[in-house]
Amino acid sequence: MEILNSRMILRPLDPERSLRFYRDVLGLAISREFPGGTVFFLGQGFLELSGQGERGPSPDQVLWLQVRDVRAEYERLTRFEVPVVSEPARQPWGLVEAWITDPDGMRIALIEVPEDHPIRADQRDT
Repeated sequence: MEILNSRMILRPLDPERSLRFYRDVLGLAISREFPGGTVFFLGQGFLELSGQGERGPSPDQVLWLQVRDVRAEYERLTRFEVPVVSEPARQPWGLVEAWITDPDGMRIALIEVPEDHPIRADQRDT
């Protein structure tokens, strides 16, 4: 299978509230808009808000967002009174993580990859 593009699609309970959250609070850039939906850039992927959901997100769903500075983003988002699940902390696996939720309760992991983390090392043979 050759993947040419990908996106996560959310069906928010309140589309306007979620649009404001992802656009104005998280500050995601808009890729495109269409009647009934908005697609945001997510680094190398996309997040689409379209339609309207009836139940909200599953606790098994998580949106994973890598940022340059987790602590700075966390501080900025707390000023918007974004619901916090956990404050920034370095995890045993080496990533710095903070967890928040969107207006419907979708869990969002904010991730920083420290300079000394193996993900940053070139694993190719030289």
